[in-house]
Amino acid sequence: MPAGSVNTIPEVGIAALVLLVGAVVLAVVLTGEDDKTAVAGQSSTGSPDSTPTDGPTEQQAGQDVDPYDDAFAPAESEPLEDSFYPNVGDPGVDALHYHLDIAWDADAEKLTGTTTLAFRATQTAPEFRLDLGDPLEVEKVTLDGKEVEAEHNGKDLVVKAPVRRDRKYALVVQYSGTPEPAKAPTTRSDFTTSGWTVDDDGEVWTMQEPYGADRWYPVNDQPSDKAFYDFTITAPGDWVGVANGQLQSQEKVDGNTVTEWSLDAPTSSYLTTIAIGDMVKTEDTSASGVPLTYWTPRGDTASLDAVKRTPQALAWNEKHLGKYPFKSLGILVVESESGMETQTMITLGNTDYTTSPEVLVHEITHQWYGDLVTPTDWKDVWMNEGMTMYLQGQYEADSSGTDIDDVMDTWATAEPEMRAESGPPGDYDPTTFGQGNIYYGPALMWHELRKKVGDDAFWAMVRKWPRVNARGNATREEYLDWIERETGKELTSFFDAWLMGETTPPRS
Repeated sequence: MPAGSVNTIPEVGIAALVLLVGAVVLAVVLTGEDDKTAVAGQSSTGSPDSTPTDGPTEQQAGQDVDPYDDAFAPAESEPLEDSFYPNVGDPGVDALHYHLDIAWDADAEKLTGTTTLAFRATQTAPEFRLDLGDPLEVEKVTLDGKEVEAEHNGKDLVVKAPVRRDRKYALVVQYSGTPEPAKAPTTRSDFTTSGWTVDDDGEVWTMQEPYGADRWYPVNDQPSDKAFYDFTITAPGDWVGVANGQLQSQEKVDGNTVTEWSLDAPTSSYLTTIAIGDMVKTEDTSASGVPLTYWTPRGDTASLDAVKRTPQALAWNEKHLGKYPFKSLGILVVESESGMETQTMITLGNTDYTTSPEVLVHEITHQWYGDLVTPTDWKDVWMNEGMTMYLQGQYEADSSGTDIDDVMDTWATAEPEMRAESGPPGDYDPTTFGQGNIYYGPALMWHELRKKVGDDAFWAMVRKWPRVNARGNATREEYLDWIERETGKELTSFFDAWLMGETTPPRS
């Protein structure tokens, strides 16, 4: 989720709130080495520190996609209608693979795109729907190679073609126009819109939580529907296009720069990103061997120096969470007051706060809590932010020589007001998305649970959960039931008080 200085708690040596969200949805479940219980959806195998099996290869990228390709199987799921934002996404569509071919004309502020979507129909219906921002105009739609009728009203792209349950299809949508960002359902001060953003120089970046991916491509824009992604980005002149995953190629074509990217792990749409501008690439490597890449504005040495602290931040995360779960990690710096933990490519604003060590730790933690495992519904954004915030607090304690109890005591002073203003963390006001109540309350809850079960059991649980659900999603019930089994404690009233209570529970 975008990071910012909303509801911060001033305290020397303790950084303010980092607000960024990871996601969690249903589908794929990876059984951990010490846990043989599949939580939901498709099961697979692997140890708690294993890297998940690869998805589509570079040769499988592109528009000629076979929707029945076995490589897309890990993305199969049963998407749900979101309880907080039900007008976004369509449970009838199970996206498997997107290929996004995007060209940006900065002078004309025009986006030209072709999206090829391999998907499975979850129900038999005379038509189906995707999300696509209304400033974009649809020029042609084909389904399995045949042109079909489509209606584009508001943000709804309704494809007038019958589909049958469990059949798989290849949809191609050609579109163009001047994108506009979506109004964000939040009261925060550091961001008011989401999706496609253009700065004064015509450079582009995207952050889209809880929704907004539809501002630049047709999408089932709900976290319960993860898919594989490939990107082809045409940037004007010497500018470069950056996206999630690994850079496959970069070349000059007719005076423009074309980059190709591949994201080989199923990803929720809000965790995708793109940036187009005058950026410089710097390569690095972590102590554990993870390839690191920093994309910073040309001449911005301050931001580059700040993100060069990534190896130290990642090492701290791996100490507490185990092996980094993806093939690479990138840091992208843009002209923003916020930041977001998009999958394998963390997008940060170019402020001292958003590029601080605390923010780096917070956003890297999201690669486990939010990206590797994602909630199925936005009511459970606390599942990402609470644990991520708690680990940020532990990092602040470790780096400053402060006891974690002192950090929690400081945070606890402001938490009741946050809960009163925006609601309980598990039942917040949907118009106040991303406020401090979903961060600090759950962080305090995890500290109380740590006291109940002890350090060894607590950190074993923290490390194990993302691997149990690797590459998939989970509901609140599945998560909390798993914690009770793992700890051997009955915690229903404990979790209800912290997540659903109108007032902050007493602390031990």
